Formats: sequence, structure tokens, C-alpha cells
Amino acid sequence: MASGAPSSSPSPILAALLFSSLVLSPTLAIVVYTDREVYGAVGSQVTLHCSFWSSEWVSDDISFTWRYQPEGGRDAISIFHYAKGQPYIDEVGTFKERIQWVGDPRWKDGSIVIHNLDYSDNGTFTCDVKNPPDIVGKTSQVTLYVFEKVPTRYGVVLGAVIGGILGVVLLLVLLFYLVRYCWLRRQATLQRRLSAMEKGKFHKSSKDSSKRGRQTPVLYAMLDHSRSTKAASEKKSKGLGDSRKDKK
Repeated sequence: MASGAPSSSPSPILAALLFSSLVLSPTLAIVVYTDREVYGAVGSQVTLHCSFWSSEWVSDDISFTWRYQPEGGRDAISIFHYAKGQPYIDEVGTFKERIQWVGDPRWKDGSIVIHNLDYSDNGTFTCDVKNPPDIVGKTSQVTLYVFEKVPTRYGVVLGAVIGGILGVVLLLVLLFYLVRYCWLRRQATLQRRLSAMEKGKFHKSSKDSSKRGRQTPVLYAMLDHSRSTKAASEKKSKGLGDSRKDKK
């Protein structure tokens, strides 16, 4: 290669960008959610819920696929498919006339309902979601148990008991604060009444003292007047007595 010719090796900046785009950028896979277990009674219906999370907006090409594997079986068969905005129920199998689509892709919901349950419906149902370009991810499975009568699960009973206890405790706490509030309000009312009574007594005593203060000079004046009147009368009577002696 002649000196001064441009190098054929890739630019370091281009290599760094390629490395970051291929290695450093994380890949976000679609995540599907279903219940772990559902229970139903013979002849009733059950809803198999399926939702998902995706890093992409809901695509017009979104699809939902439900598969069923019988209890004790090895192979799973497709029983329902949703694509291009239309639900498709497979024409084979025991579910062909008993499946109802109740999902809504706009709310990321791919749920279905199975009507008229039978013991033979026991098994595992798998929900698979594709939201192009987000098509990589794991499916989610829910196991259906069909009984003659749906049993009451221990968790439900325990939850009900705990909920009842918490409700009673909450009620007692509310009653305590209500009684305390009423007692404090009554005490405040009594305190205001006592304060008003004390203020009334104080004003009354101050009025009486001021009245007595005004009456004292009058009493002294009356006493002085009575004394002077008495002295004058005594002097007059004494003078009359002396004049009678002189006449004699």
C-alpha cells in the first residue's frame, strides 16, 4: 500500500457506536400475565385472564393465542387465536362452541371465557402474546380445576378472618376517638361555662365594691349630720334649762 493512502480500518467512533447498539442497548421482551390457578364448578363458566406488558405501543398486528394441554397429557393444542382485530375459534376439540372472547387489545387484555365446564376441561391453558415489533418473550400458564362444587380455599377463609378482625379493630379505634372527642368537647363547654360564671361574679363584686365606695361618704355625711343635729338639740335643751333656773 502506497504511503499517504487512506487506511481501510473502520473508524474508532463507528466501531464504538456499533458496539453500543449491539451490546450495550438492552432488549426489552414482552411480559405476559395470567392467574396461576382458577377453579370452576361443573356446568358453570370461568374466565381465563391474560394481560401483558410491552415496551411498544399496541400494534394493529397484535395477536393472542390460547393453547390447552389436558391434565396428564403431553401435547398442547391451539383452541383460540386473535389476529387482525378478529377472534378465531379452532374448529377442533371440545372448546369449539364454548369459548367466548372478552378481551380488549387497547387495554392489553386477551381474556377468554369457557362456558359449560366439565371434568374433562381440567388442564393447563397457555396464553401467548405478540405485539410487533415486540415479539420476544415468555408465555404464561394458568391451571384450571373443575369440581362438582367449587371448594372454599384456605387463603380465602384466612383473608376473610383477617379482614373481619381488622374491621373490628378499626371500629373500636373509631369508637374510642369518637368518645374521646365527645368528652373533650364536653369538658371545653364546662370550662367555658365556669369561665363565664367567674367573670359574672367578678363583675358583680366590682359593682358592689364601687357601690359601697359611693355609699361610704354619704353614710359619713349622714352620721355627721345626725351628730350635729343631736348636739344642737342637746345645747338648745340645756339652754332652756338654764333660763328656767334663772327665772326661779
